[in-house]
Amino acid sequence: MVSLQGKTLTALFFCLTFIPTEENQNVYRSVSAPAQAHFAETFDTDSLDRRWVMSRALKEGEDDIHKYDGEWVIEEPRNQVLPGNKGLVLKSPGHHHAISAYLRTAYHFRDKPLCLQYEVDFQKGIDCGGAYIKLLTYTDNLRLSQFSDGTPYTIMFGPDKCGTTYKVHFIFRHRNPRTGAYEEKHAQQPEADLSEYFTDRKPHLYTLNLFPDNTFEILIDQTLVKKGSLLEDMDPPVVPPHEIEDPKDRKPNDWDDRSHISDPTVTKPHDWDEDAPRLIDDPTAQRPAGWIEEEEPFVPDPEAQPPHDWSVEMDGEWEPPLIDNPACAEAAGCGPWKPPLAPNPAYKGKWKAPVIENPNYQGKWQPRMIPNPAYFEDPQPFRMSPVGAVGFELWSLTGDVLFDNILVCDDLETAKRWTVDTWGQRQTPGVIQRLLFATAKRPWLWGVYVFSVGLPIVLFISFMWPDKRFGPAGEDYYYKKSDEPQPDSPQDSESQATLNDYGSKVRTGPRKRETRKAQKKSDLELKVSD
Repeated sequence: MVSLQGKTLTALFFCLTFIPTEENQNVYRSVSAPAQAHFAETFDTDSLDRRWVMSRALKEGEDDIHKYDGEWVIEEPRNQVLPGNKGLVLKSPGHHHAISAYLRTAYHFRDKPLCLQYEVDFQKGIDCGGAYIKLLTYTDNLRLSQFSDGTPYTIMFGPDKCGTTYKVHFIFRHRNPRTGAYEEKHAQQPEADLSEYFTDRKPHLYTLNLFPDNTFEILIDQTLVKKGSLLEDMDPPVVPPHEIEDPKDRKPNDWDDRSHISDPTVTKPHDWDEDAPRLIDDPTAQRPAGWIEEEEPFVPDPEAQPPHDWSVEMDGEWEPPLIDNPACAEAAGCGPWKPPLAPNPAYKGKWKAPVIENPNYQGKWQPRMIPNPAYFEDPQPFRMSPVGAVGFELWSLTGDVLFDNILVCDDLETAKRWTVDTWGQRQTPGVIQRLLFATAKRPWLWGVYVFSVGLPIVLFISFMWPDKRFGPAGEDYYYKKSDEPQPDSPQDSESQATLNDYGSKVRTGPRKRETRKAQKKSDLELKVSD
């Protein structure tokens, strides 16, 4: 049985390993842009599509120097998983890069969600730099050739790292309905550790979902890392406070906000000497024997000569270097002797009065609160400025940052299908998934699964389930078949007697029928003889 089971498992894993399924191909399949998407890009062409525009914006104050001189290329990843898959690569470390493309149709924040997702691969790791994407605000004068850091955007989203700080930005520009001015609102950072996404040198899928009910989700590799509300989880808040501190209010001159004060009833003692030094010469120390005070510890080197190019007029009077005094070689020391310092027993330091609670303490002063003149209500911050283009405006100390599979749409089902067709291609399915995939074209594998998985379970239960006839090992009636015969207990005798009685009663029926049959037979014989 064990040998048969092992052969079955071997055949099962052979099928899973060597029989390719539709989800486990090693050739990249190009994906078409969904018709419902506002923007979709896989970068599967040999060169940049014409719709991608590199910025030609000039440096401020310069008429002939381009601000963005970094190189963009289309190429396969360094660690290729599926041959044929390509991406947009930021090539030039330490340079500014900017590139953008118009949406197929502008996105307006109305009654449908916004789904923005794309892949990032820090192929060489990342020292300092960003890999975020911008959704540029739709305006009549939006010119992608002049795309720069000053171009208005609606949303900025994606990873950013510098030093030991790892972030995933979600920033949107909110328009103040009272003044018309725009202000950046930053989502709070996820609590999860994000360092692995920057250091493992693998592609990762970043997703931002915005909903008309003013909620948002941030996912990495389809795992939720942050969710929140546009009204409650942004910094600074979208809606300003109802009240603010009065900027004209001033603290009164007689306001006492000292919680503790020096005790005014205590004075410095008369014998307290604040001028006494902390250390004094040790009065118990004595000069060591053999100490020569008349000799200096260092003397001029008598063999030293001034350099041949030494000029008294230019360099001053030449002085020979000092060497150890030979006369002090055998002495305990030379030169003036000074005793070592010792703590001064009369030292007390600066006198300070003890601190007590201030009886006149009035508390921490705060200005009075007044109605906020800039207060406004915006119950729908989701209604942002429309989006007309996507763009990358980046600087990075590390090159070869790869971007792939950008999607902007208003339907989560479309986004899910796009994710399966793009990101899902390069993901290795787990054992359970492979088992299910294999049955799609080979239904007979279900029989193998039942035999190879169900049979061991049945055998395990059969051999390992306790036999209630024998009971626990600690009881006196526990025994094995190989043990010596055991005497019946009184309970067993009573039980056996009851069974015998029951058996005799059951056999009463057949004996009565046999008696009736014999009686009928004798009656028949008497009639025949007559």
